[in-house]
Amino acid sequence: MVSRPQISLAELRQAALALAFGAAGALVGWLISLPLYLLTGPAIVISVLALAGLDLKIPTLIRDAAFLFIGIGIGSGVNAEAADAMLRWPLAFIALFFMLIAAMATCRFVLNRWFGFAPRSAVLASAPGHLSFVLALAASAGGDVMRVTVAQSVRLLSLTLVVPAVAVLMGLDLSGPVFAAPERLSFLHLVALVVVSLVVAAILKPLRVPAPILIGALVTSALAHLTDLAPGVLEPRVTAACLIVMGTLIGSRFVGVTPRQLAQVAGAGLTTTVVTVCLAFLAALPTAYLLGMPVAHVLVAFAPGGLETMIVMGAVLGANPGFVAAAHVGRLLMLSVLIPLFVARSEPDPSSEADQRP
Repeated sequence: MVSRPQISLAELRQAALALAFGAAGALVGWLISLPLYLLTGPAIVISVLALAGLDLKIPTLIRDAAFLFIGIGIGSGVNAEAADAMLRWPLAFIALFFMLIAAMATCRFVLNRWFGFAPRSAVLASAPGHLSFVLALAASAGGDVMRVTVAQSVRLLSLTLVVPAVAVLMGLDLSGPVFAAPERLSFLHLVALVVVSLVVAAILKPLRVPAPILIGALVTSALAHLTDLAPGVLEPRVTAACLIVMGTLIGSRFVGVTPRQLAQVAGAGLTTTVVTVCLAFLAALPTAYLLGMPVAHVLVAFAPGGLETMIVMGAVLGANPGFVAAAHVGRLLMLSVLIPLFVARSEPDPSSEADQRP
């Protein structure tokens, strides 16, 4: 028999507490006019509480449910105009590939020279994405897991907060609904999309596609909307709840991290984030011109944030959802090759060498 995911009573209580704090963060964000407050408000509040020692985690089942509905919501933004743009995307992937190489090489040098990271840990902390893969390599290849984890978590949180702020400074309006459409999905259409999305996700998972539930739902919803089989968007309250879950997930990256550990590595994480975003901007400028897209749309597709978070950011900015999703999935696939190559060419950390001596 196939085992079904279950949530214990303790996990339910923990999730309820985390989401209550996340919702409070969203409310505070709304009161102080934070950009994309449903995401950034919970991320800030949960990060602070996690650093204070609270264990605020979201069970996998709730996380996956949020990814499922977010994917359906984003897929509803795909139309014929978006599909036509796919013919011009190869150029973007070429620019993205060389940007990733430049970012990893530059950040590795900065971390090693200015922040005292050992060679292999510098490579892993400089990777612009693929956190779970990076941490697995850090544990198996002898990297400093704590420093790599904190640096990568700083990258995720800072990009979640900075991208909406930069969008506002560029004159973009983030006050409207995330997924806009003249009509709502009917209950039967929604059920059908959920069932088919889960089937597609089950097919994608063995193929090691990143975030298979999110991508499966996005692809299913996009095809259903392109063919007009399932017109309309999600109920806004469902979308709001899912964004709060995502913001809470981002903040929960700091569970188990102490303020002292954060202080030791925060500068390194922020520096690599700034360097990578600057390189992404330089790559986005000519790419946007050649593709005939706004620079902000290409930048959010190239930004080294979490896959799920950046796809949502793209939807908020009104970017082509298929383009943003394809760019971030492509980034993770490229990093699956680039990170091991950079690790193989780096010297082992002194601590790992000492651990291997008899």
